[in-house]
Amino acid sequence: MKDGAKTEVEFDILTERTRMRRHSIADFDHSAALWSDANVVRYISGKPSTRSESWSRLPRYIGHWQALSFGYWVVEDRKTGQFLGEVGLADYKRDMTPSLEPWPEIGWVLATHAHGRGLASEAVAAVLEWSDTNLAAEQTVCIIDPEHPASLRVAAKNGFVYRCDGEIGGSPVVVMARLKPAI
Repeated sequence: MKDGAKTEVEFDILTERTRMRRHSIADFDHSAALWSDANVVRYISGKPSTRSESWSRLPRYIGHWQALSFGYWVVEDRKTGQFLGEVGLADYKRDMTPSLEPWPEIGWVLATHAHGRGLASEAVAAVLEWSDTNLAAEQTVCIIDPEHPASLRVAAKNGFVYRCDGEIGGSPVVVMARLKPAI
């Protein structure tokens, strides 16, 4: 390893029930199935993604790590290896009011079979712990459909508080923020 460069293993996160790792091209079918599920995207876009749209998302996930040293992780069941979803940090340069810049935006999306088990809260907590250790950002933000009580609970459990109402693509969102804990 040269000059302190991180290895792939250093980006893995283990929680009590999950293993989180960076995406690879081999994750495409699982990711495409996730994003094509109407139940999964109900509060995100309201519209299932096509395989082409899912394909565009995958290199963007991989590219975040290359360009920004943070990104999304695949969330797998720690015991079985089953694909559970995707959780991570991004800078999407969203055209929205208000702007989220310059803060990293956390997001989470889990497969229907993983809903209601506390896995999103567990994975989000792990990503925030990683972020607090590895990123200089003073805060992290998230946007949530105001009609999505489960995601609002995940955010609140992880220290996010209401910042303001916003809008993206003509749809209302709640903008929440979490300050990095003082060390």
